[in-house]
Amino acid sequence: MKAIEDMLRERIGLDATSIGSSLIERSVRLRMKSLGLKSLDDYKRRLREAESEWRQLIESVVVSETWFFRDRQAFDALVQIVMTEWLARHPLQTLRILSAPCSSGEEPFSLAMALLDAGVLPDRFAIEGIDISERALAGAKAGVYGRNAFRGKDLTFRDRHFHQSKDGYVLAPRVRQSVRFHQLNLLEQNLPGGGEPFHFIFCRNLLIYFDRATQARALQRLRAALAKDGLLFVGPAELPLVTDQGFKRLNLSMAFAVRRDDAEVEPAGSGPHPVVRSNVPLAPPPAPTHKDIARAGLDARPAPVHVAPVEAKDLKRARKLADEGKLQEAQQICEAHVGQFGPGAEAFYLLGLVADARGEAVALELYRKAIYLEPDHYEALLQVSLLLEKMGDRDGAKSYRRRAERARQEMITT
Repeated sequence: MKAIEDMLRERIGLDATSIGSSLIERSVRLRMKSLGLKSLDDYKRRLREAESEWRQLIESVVVSETWFFRDRQAFDALVQIVMTEWLARHPLQTLRILSAPCSSGEEPFSLAMALLDAGVLPDRFAIEGIDISERALAGAKAGVYGRNAFRGKDLTFRDRHFHQSKDGYVLAPRVRQSVRFHQLNLLEQNLPGGGEPFHFIFCRNLLIYFDRATQARALQRLRAALAKDGLLFVGPAELPLVTDQGFKRLNLSMAFAVRRDDAEVEPAGSGPHPVVRSNVPLAPPPAPTHKDIARAGLDARPAPVHVAPVEAKDLKRARKLADEGKLQEAQQICEAHVGQFGPGAEAFYLLGLVADARGEAVALELYRKAIYLEPDHYEALLQVSLLLEKMGDRDGAKSYRRRAERARQEMITT
């Protein structure tokens, strides 16, 4: 199986550890069964000989979890910058935006809806969506979505841009026509537009599935495709990586945007902006909670919590409070800790415990962020294994239990 994992790394840059070797093995076994193959060597030979089989395997391992306006702060930041800065600086240009990967279309269509709602005319912007998955792109081009594509409390955009049918929610033609989709591999093929740069690139939660060398390679391509004064939006866990690779972080709360380090414009978010006059006013954000921290990721800076100033050692007190069932107090200390000291594995783990005790699904995401920061965090690994077991993902649970056991053995021997 290691040989197939290596082939996937070479072909699409996938780091097997990012999704778990068990998922890849399960996908391979299912493909072998459908083809009537008994030997892994026979399947490897099929992969080398048949491009169609590569496409089938890629479809089965690509992660495509997404929904409309996922991590809304990034979309709000885009609208703010376009309305207060970009349009004035580029009165004659067409705004070019890339969504990579675009999956089944929720992200690029969210970008289109955000701009249209802000009053930007359709002929002023062009959005390109790229993805390696033929199946995901087919869903994007169909423009029909089920309930799972709509999450969060504010779904007013659905009333404006969709109509309900027996097949699901159908996206309005005005929005669909604002996005063009392309099947291509970011690492290997030329991006759409004939080399014309993009003013904004959304590449969120893709780099985490690559190994270090592939991450650097992908960022080189994104940098080359980004206009000199353009912005790159990444996932929260990816921000430290991109700032190490020649990008400058912007002061845009929970939007996780960066510029090229050779940009010659005043960084967006560096000072106050005039109020955006939009057809749909942006609601003021609620005070961040542990759920916001989980969604925002590793660089969250929540608003001050009304507790006494915290110190690093206070996480021990938070753990004790959580053990005593004083969840609200423990949560406040951890949120204040993240706000003052930045992301930390122990803080995310304790926030996960609090959410877990309340039966909140965000617990799994919090535990995983703790593991991202500290891969051998024994307790977080164990809790993830328990949650996955409850969810019926036995292979995933076994994988995390093995990691937890290795971490425990390491603790014993050191």
